[in-house]
Amino acid sequence: MIATIINCITVIIGSLIGLFIKNHISKEFKNIVQNAAGLCTLLIGISMGLATDSYVVLLFSTILGGLIGYSLKLDDGIYNIGNYLERKTINKGEGDNFAKGFLNASVLFCSGAMSILGPIQAGTVGDYELLLIKSFLDGSMAIVFAATYGIGVMFSVIVIFIYQGFFTLLGTFISPLLGEAGLNELSAVGGLMILMIAFNLLNIKKFKTANFLPSLILAPIFIKIVPPAISWFIKLLS
Repeated sequence: MIATIINCITVIIGSLIGLFIKNHISKEFKNIVQNAAGLCTLLIGISMGLATDSYVVLLFSTILGGLIGYSLKLDDGIYNIGNYLERKTINKGEGDNFAKGFLNASVLFCSGAMSILGPIQAGTVGDYELLLIKSFLDGSMAIVFAATYGIGVMFSVIVIFIYQGFFTLLGTFISPLLGEAGLNELSAVGGLMILMIAFNLLNIKKFKTANFLPSLILAPIFIKIVPPAISWFIKLLS
């Protein structure tokens, strides 16, 4: 759990730096920061999305996961958690930005393969390198996200601690189930979700990103089922 705690600390430090920037720059500079954050997030999402081994799996897991998340209203639920946290802190008055910062930062920091593989390596073989690299990257992104959205970004450490702590403790059982292909597909779906965040930041299109969280569960399952099924069907036709 040490590396996960370090990850949370880097996000807190990055958020504090971002808050300092947010409170000491003009509106024009804030727009520049938001656009830069959007473009960087866009690039991260594209690079992760290209990790897929099957675009069919990527498509179906995203569609079905989105339908499940929409039915469960996951985005609204996480958004309401952000609003609840704002009401319980002294940092009131940020309104919509607090919940947006909490939601988007939570999704960004927990949707990649590193957020699963890093804790698994730390929990099973005591290798903290990957999680420490992720900590540095998260801290850097926390700066630009906090400068854009405010202190809600800092509260994403609650999600990071629970999420990564889970994989640290149960990594021995989960790692064999996912496999390399499963992690690739999880990362690819995470990349699409990060692209949604980028589109939100750049005001291109508004997505309810958290509604697609079930896709992260479906993708590693589908990669074990869909390609063999397609191969079997092709052989059947030939």
